[in-house]
Amino acid sequence: MLAPPPRTAGGRRIYGSNDLRMLVFIRRARELGFSLDDIRALLRLGGPEKASCREVRAIAAHHLEDIRAKLGDLTKLERLLARTVARCSGKVAPECPVLDILDIQRSK
Repeated sequence: MLAPPPRTAGGRRIYGSNDLRMLVFIRRARELGFSLDDIRALLRLGGPEKASCREVRAIAAHHLEDIRAKLGDLTKLERLLARTVARCSGKVAPECPVLDILDIQRSK
């Protein structure tokens, strides 16, 4: 996403203030869960200084939809696992509800 930075004689990378700003921007976007493709798109729009808010909003809105879908999936997963764990006696037995949902051979 950035041009390769120049290096010192010892091989250390030398970053300018703009490069550091972009690196922080990329790291923060990753922390917020944006994909590398989304980050590239944001940078193509001109980066944190020049991007159109409308275009950035569209990328962020799509990302928000993805997050909400994942939250819905996680909620369903939590309910399924909670019900399954509640059915588990914890005793040594050939039947275990948790293993039954994990192992296709056991669930037959």
